Amino acid sequence: MGVKATITGDGQTVTIIPEGRFDFNCHREFRDSYSSRPANLRYVVDLVRTQFMDSSALGMLLLLREHAGGDSAKVQILNSVSEIRSILDVANFGKLFDIR
Repeated sequence: MGVKATITGDGQTVTIIPEGRFDFNCHREFRDSYSSRPANLRYVVDLVRTQFMDSSALGMLLLLREHAGGDSAKVQILNSVSEIRSILDVANFGKLFDIR
């Protein structure tokens, strides 16, 4: 459980992997995974190990997007299970994020 973050060798992409439940309990870990990094990086949120997401997770994703530059942000969301993808779709996050 928790949030893991890695950065590519070239220092251009940060991958954030929430594990288990992506909810308010991991807010601090999620914020810490990007807050000390520059905004002009590419951010990838890989949900491959995430089984649950609630509305606080949507808020955390929006905070990441704001940190990464708002409308000019490069934030990609990968590997969401169908239930999580439905939440992202209902919230219209496809207009704000590159979801794959």
